[in-house]
Amino acid sequence: MNDTDATNAERDPYGTGAAGRASASPERHTVERLVPAWLAETERHDPAAAHEARAGWERGSLSGRAAQDLATWVTARVTDTGFNEDEGPRVHGAVRITPADKDAVHRWLAARGHRI
Repeated sequence: MNDTDATNAERDPYGTGAAGRASASPERHTVERLVPAWLAETERHDPAAAHEARAGWERGSLSGRAAQDLATWVTARVTDTGFNEDEGPRVHGAVRITPADKDAVHRWLAARGHRI
């Protein structure tokens, strides 16, 4: 990471573009793909938590609770388990989530200071 990247990360730790440019990391792309599905599902089950999480996402600072909820959600929603139909269950969901996607989200959250 160079000084410019470090400065942008300080101004925009979630890479939301608030600092004038979004992070192009693979983890960021995964998070951007999955967060809308997480927020939609959270909205159906806990509107207040979804509102808090959405507000944090939009301002670039997920709360500790929201970060833990995202980490738990992505772990529970892994849909591409590598099993075939005879070996184990296939989890159906709104988006395809691989174990690598789960790991990317966890890395992304950890890089922003969240304990996962």
